[in-house]
Amino acid sequence: MSIKITVLKNGQQLISDMKELVAEDEDKVQAYMLDNPHTYDINEKEFITEEEKKEGDYGIDVSLLPWLILSKDTQMIIPVDSVLTVVEPIDAVTQLYLDKMKAFKMEEKND
Repeated sequence: MSIKITVLKNGQQLISDMKELVAEDEDKVQAYMLDNPHTYDINEKEFITEEEKKEGDYGIDVSLLPWLILSKDTQMIIPVDSVLTVVEPIDAVTQLYLDKMKAFKMEEKND
């Protein structure tokens, strides 16, 4: 599994399990396969009490939302020329994504 953040040329940022698609007779990447791509929102962490705020935890809250929420497809192919850059997410965000995918797969089994 290779969890990556993909920044598209239109500015959208996606987190997904990413694979490179390469033609058999070429060494060059032709496209990227994104498995369960999600967009993310970043919000300032909300504190319930003043005591929490004083503890110095000035983190952020990250929420994940499926990229194409109205699609049944979970794998999307993105052409190389649509991608600006690909980077590693921080560990906490990788774990958040993995936890969500695990919960999603558990829901599918129960349906």
